[in-house]
Amino acid sequence: MSTCSRRSFLKRSAGFAAAAGIGLGAGGCPKKEPTAAGRGVKWRYAMCNESMRELPWAEQCKIVGEAGYQGVEIAAFTLVKEGVGEITPAQRKEMVAAMDDAGIVCTGLHWLLTPPPAGLHFTTPDKTVRDTTVAYLRDLIDFCGDLGGTAMIFGSPKQRSTAGISVDEAKKYFAEGLAAVADQAQGRGVVIMIEPLDKSQTDVVNVTSEAVEMVKQINHPAIQTMFDFHNTVDETEPFDVVIRTYYPNIRHVHVQEMDGKYLGTGDGRTAFVKAFQTLKELEYDKWVSLEVFDFSPGGRTIAVESMKVLREIESKLT
Repeated sequence: MSTCSRRSFLKRSAGFAAAAGIGLGAGGCPKKEPTAAGRGVKWRYAMCNESMRELPWAEQCKIVGEAGYQGVEIAAFTLVKEGVGEITPAQRKEMVAAMDDAGIVCTGLHWLLTPPPAGLHFTTPDKTVRDTTVAYLRDLIDFCGDLGGTAMIFGSPKQRSTAGISVDEAKKYFAEGLAAVADQAQGRGVVIMIEPLDKSQTDVVNVTSEAVEMVKQINHPAIQTMFDFHNTVDETEPFDVVIRTYYPNIRHVHVQEMDGKYLGTGDGRTAFVKAFQTLKELEYDKWVSLEVFDFSPGGRTIAVESMKVLREIESKLT
């Protein structure tokens, strides 16, 4: 085993790594992520953990690993009563150990501001609430970094919608908050991605072009965007065109059937092929993460059945 494994936790200099632009994973080691083994693709598969939240963490990791995923994406609210500050350094190391034992890594976090804690809002005109929310985002960045995660997906529609102000004002606060934490994120090897969400969920950043506009405004490598099949309702172009157009800023992909159910319950096995072909042609080498919203089939079924479809989609790529 490498001397930079989770069991050694060498005392490396975080300051040197940050200055060199090297993201540190758990234990102060440079982050190392596995690649997918399927049919020439370069991306890696992960699964979000909400559908398994009632299970012990080690069991969640086992389900994800046994189903063939390389990573787990974490909704922090599923693990806490008040906030991530209650997860001690020792407990974070135990979480990393469980992932290691299951043969997976932490991809990062999503649903960042979903309670607990309650009362967070990133774009409110109330500066005290905004400051509190930015402070919690900082805690999440450190939590993500401690687990070895590299991606933080900023969806959280209810915590970024307008609150008695204009959309332009909300976007201004959104950008300011992200800019405030960008250096910290970069120092932990984390990229925060603005997730476009359709108008049924929020009135702030509904399409990829708006997310990219904000990314360019902030102009920091630690702030980017991502692509989620389920959230493309307001887009006017097909999946593959959106991906190709905004690819330089797309650093993460979420996949599920368009109604939010697990893959295989709809037409994703055919409807998504062209999008995945585009990702392959562009040599996308980051995460494709399964995020579903109907948990009723149970985490194991969701994991296994969705992986079958992902492999089927792979088999159709040229």
